[in-house]
Amino acid sequence: MERGESERIEITISSRFENIELVQVIAEHLCENAGVDEDGSHWVGMAVREAVANAIKHGNKLDIRKKVNATFDLRGSELEITVSDEGAGFDPANVSDPLNPQNLMKTSGRGIFYMKTFMDRVDYSFHPNGGTSLVMTKNLAAQQGIAKSS
Repeated sequence: MERGESERIEITISSRFENIELVQVIAEHLCENAGVDEDGSHWVGMAVREAVANAIKHGNKLDIRKKVNATFDLRGSELEITVSDEGAGFDPANVSDPLNPQNLMKTSGRGIFYMKTFMDRVDYSFHPNGGTSLVMTKNLAAQQGIAKSS
C-alpha cells in the first residue's frame, strides 16, 4: 500500500464463535497487504480474535440476535480496528490482572492483556443505550513480527 492510501472494511456478524475466524482473516489480510510479515500479521489477528470473542461472550452474552460490528481503517501505515457489541458494557478496571500470581491459573482476563500486548493502543467507549466499542491501533510500519514490550 502506498503512503497516503487508505482502505476501510466493515463487517457485521451474529454472536456466534464460528464467525471469529472470518474477522481475524480480514485483519491478517490487511496487515499482509500493508507489508507486515507473517508473525506481525498473526499477532494483530490474535488481538482481533480476542476482541471479537469478548464481544460475543461477555458483551452480547452469546445472544445470536445481537450483532458484533468490526471496522478496519488502514490509513498509510496506521491500522485502526473498532469492535462493537450490543451488550450492557463492563468496567475494564474490574478485569483481573492475568499476571497476578493469584490469577495465573484463571482462564479469564487474558484477552484484554493480549490485546494490550499485541497492539499499540487499546481504548474502550460505552454507549448510553448499551454496547461497548473497543478501538485498537497499530503502527504497521514499526511492526517487525514481535509483540511490543510493556
